[in-house]
Amino acid sequence: MTGNSFSVSGYGPERSGWTRLFARDSLARRLDWPILFSAIALSLIGAALVFSATRNRTELNQGDPYYFLFRHLLNTGIGFALMIGTVWLGHRTLRTAVPILYGISVLLILLVLTPMGATINGAHAWIVVGGGFSLQPSEFVKVTIILGMAMLLAARVDAGDKLHPDHRTVVQALGLATVPILIVLLMPDLGSVMVMVVIVLGVLLTSGASNRWIFGLIGTGAMGAIAVWQLGVLDEYQINRFAAFANPELDPAGVGYNTNQARIAIGSGGLLGTGLFKGSQTTGQFVPEQQTDFVFTVAGEELGFVGAGLIILLLGVVLWRACRIARETTELYGTIVAGGIIAWLAFQSFENIGMTLGIMPVAGLPLPFVSYGGSSMFAVWVAVGLLQSIRVERPMSA
Repeated sequence: MTGNSFSVSGYGPERSGWTRLFARDSLARRLDWPILFSAIALSLIGAALVFSATRNRTELNQGDPYYFLFRHLLNTGIGFALMIGTVWLGHRTLRTAVPILYGISVLLILLVLTPMGATINGAHAWIVVGGGFSLQPSEFVKVTIILGMAMLLAARVDAGDKLHPDHRTVVQALGLATVPILIVLLMPDLGSVMVMVVIVLGVLLTSGASNRWIFGLIGTGAMGAIAVWQLGVLDEYQINRFAAFANPELDPAGVGYNTNQARIAIGSGGLLGTGLFKGSQTTGQFVPEQQTDFVFTVAGEELGFVGAGLIILLLGVVLWRACRIARETTELYGTIVAGGIIAWLAFQSFENIGMTLGIMPVAGLPLPFVSYGGSSMFAVWVAVGLLQSIRVERPMSA
């Protein structure tokens, strides 16, 4: 069984990548349709919410009310194509390309620290590529950390030499993840660092590594957070976000403005919402960054508890099916990749929704599939492609 083809008992010889992708006896029966439909539904709901949040924002949409809607749909289409490409290549082929992918991702985040880097919404985490487009390399680092750690941790186990990753292998995997995390911390992009740390924990948990590593990593992370705070690594706006989280009444017209307005928007929606395009908070442009970090407030206000609950339900379906894929695969590599993706999507969704409700600090993280943003959209659809590849390429008896 290879990354670009596999044989199915009773269905003839080994097939090419494109034949495998479209053959009725392979793809149609093996794809996880609940994940696919849920991801598409989330992206389309996100398109409506992004349009509602930006159609009247002339200072952002360059006078074209459909500017962000078109780009969100374009990003979704590109992301979907990347998902298809990922399934076609297969996670096993990508496993062999990990050193190249890892090197490219590290190079890109290093470029952010050069004059090519740009600051957007207070975060120096972007590369402007021209034509109104920008790239956030840290989104792709999440994928390469998962693939790289999975490659190292599963190598000897899948080969039958070990039952669990040994300590030396865990050290190597942690070293692989530490390099990009430290670079992203220097930007500083604290939200992405938080997600990457959770990804590392998720990968170690699903790899079967000793629990001592898990508890040790948690302790090290806590001490690292204290050190980052004491050494002044964080920018002032990031410190203010934590201060506003600790005390929501602190400077309600300043550092606490975002979260206060977000809660007002969600609270005004009630059970069924005010109706799409009819939210006073959204129409009045009271909530900053509503098409990206705070897109969930549009759902809460205009679609109400029911609409916001639907988004959470669809995210839950993606996570539930990902857990099933992780459990059913017969190779540790696939289990680890799925486990890392689960940790990533679960934490980022919880953090994004939590910060709009005031139960988590504002961290500048998009809501997967829903928020506007090309880099994030591309990365999460690649994650869907990896999950589908793990399911498609597992033995029929699994």
